[in-house]
Amino acid sequence: MEVILRIIETTGFNNMTWGNLIMMVIGGIAIYLAIVKKYEPLLLLPIGFGVLVGNIPYDPALPLGVYDTVANGASQNSVFSLIYYGVTSGVFPPLIFLGIGALTDFSSLISSPKSVLLGAAAQVGIFGTYIGALLLGFTNAESASIGIIGGADGPTSIFLASQLAPHLLGPIAIAAYSYMALVPVIQPPIMKLLTSKEERLIRMKPPRIVSKREKILFPIIVLIVSALLAPGSLTLVGMLMLGNLLKESGVTDRLAKTAGSALLDIATVLLSFAVGASTQAEYFLTPQSIGIFGLGLFSFMIATTGGLLFAKFMNLFLKDKINPLIGAAGVSAVPDSARVVQHVALEYDKDNHLLMHAMAPNVAGVIGSAVAAGVFIAIF
Repeated sequence: MEVILRIIETTGFNNMTWGNLIMMVIGGIAIYLAIVKKYEPLLLLPIGFGVLVGNIPYDPALPLGVYDTVANGASQNSVFSLIYYGVTSGVFPPLIFLGIGALTDFSSLISSPKSVLLGAAAQVGIFGTYIGALLLGFTNAESASIGIIGGADGPTSIFLASQLAPHLLGPIAIAAYSYMALVPVIQPPIMKLLTSKEERLIRMKPPRIVSKREKILFPIIVLIVSALLAPGSLTLVGMLMLGNLLKESGVTDRLAKTAGSALLDIATVLLSFAVGASTQAEYFLTPQSIGIFGLGLFSFMIATTGGLLFAKFMNLFLKDKINPLIGAAGVSAVPDSARVVQHVALEYDKDNHLLMHAMAPNVAGVIGSAVAAGVFIAIF
């Protein structure tokens, strides 16, 4: 009878809380959005499944969860805690940046250097939200980690939070990836509100052809300039530009393919799953988490607005006008924001293809958010 009672005590049903049930519903919604709605399935599906895994109740004596590193008085890491270490130590995000660099073509940005300004303008959401978080009582380090959500860059958000506010890593990561997935929902209303029909119909000249030499020199120059301006960005920008140089050099195709496929996929699935598993109800369902989600949404909306308004401002001085819609792509959700720009433009002119033009501020936003993270790391 004692054995039977002990078995009953150790079941998840016996330890289930309302918080666990709420989080499991949230995980199910994430899986639904990934499979049915196809919102960032490569991210939301492993995150959603991780949320389910992280909220299965178990006996505290069992080292199973991502936060379990001690059992029976002796140091004993759970398997999930070892995977989660790749998140908290900041290992996975740079590996993802390496893969992104190996897949990214910076030709559009090289052919239109002024697009860097749009990527920089979109970062206003990061610093604006940092101030807002301070006013709500968060510390400097916590505010910086929350503000970076506005860049709509999951790996950068996770990397910065792991360095400055590891106790908020779960809510920040989930918020960042959620808003990345909801780019097609959040951005179009803002784009239509802040631009006129005439502006949306502006056609831009095709980008110029970029030489191979320019493509090779670009990652080297960006690394040197970015790292000198913000040494804290060296990890992310360095790995991003290494991946791009592997791709553009023409002599390391095998390494570029590995970085952009197998290595990127492995890092993505482990990071996404570990982040989801870190959302245990006792850590996640707090007033702080709700505040982070609200501030993250505010940050993303301000970043989109900043890019749009700065594009309109640039048109005051440009002879060849740019379509201000591409300013919304200044956030670093690559290539989702650029696709949203293309989709909105085609609603008003079926022959107005802005994808390549939007990719310029989009990839500039990736660099911009990494540099912003580097600035925060250097300061705090």
